Amino acid sequence: MLQVCLNGARTAADSGAVPLSPGALAEAARQAVAAGAQDVHVHPKTPCGQDSLSPRVVGPALTAIREAVDVPVGVTTGAWAEPDPARRVELIASWTVLPDHASVNWHEDGADSVAAALLDRGVGVEAGIWAGTPAAARFAASPLAPRVLRVLAEVIDDTDPDTAPATARALLAELARIPHGRPVLLHGFDGGAWPVLRLAGELGLASRIGIEDTLTLADGSPAVGNSQLVACATALTDGPTAA
Repeated sequence: MLQVCLNGARTAADSGAVPLSPGALAEAARQAVAAGAQDVHVHPKTPCGQDSLSPRVVGPALTAIREAVDVPVGVTTGAWAEPDPARRVELIASWTVLPDHASVNWHEDGADSVAAALLDRGVGVEAGIWAGTPAAARFAASPLAPRVLRVLAEVIDDTDPDTAPATARALLAELARIPHGRPVLLHGFDGGAWPVLRLAGELGLASRIGIEDTLTLADGSPAVGNSQLVACATALTDGPTAA
């Protein structure tokens, strides 16, 4: 499975390729799915370009994307969108349009409460386990671990293309010691995005690509948009040169 991560915490200051409005997100999702993406991850944003968990922001983004594609659509619940875990839970309870799934970063305070709020509403949980954080240990101790939709093995801080795959392997080894029984999606960030995606392909794991994770193609040239990144990832993992 290849997921497209349409925008992340990036803004127009990072690149003109970052989709921000519901309409732009919908069109980016449509093109990415046409290029081969099977799942969508999005950060709904305010008109000022800030990530938000408000139902007035999440609802229009989800509605617009679903009018454009017929694949699962998920959102972030990152602490940068709302630092207070209790407030995050309140906002999830107030959503009028529900995503198919939402990512929960297990190194953040209140992860179990946020995940429980999502599960109570029938929303799948992507358990974000960042390398180099206490996330894996906290996830191992969580009674919700067997109930998540999937585990996101995330190599965020190691953006060195030479070392990111080794960091990814170490994270996967740590996750293998946790009896969660859930599928794993492996991805990297910036300079580590493409090497880690290749590793995911070699290991037969799901992965993701998109403007959130990288602004460049595998050859280092600037990406025009999410669909170009997805097409490149599909060629790398499914083409004749794939492992």
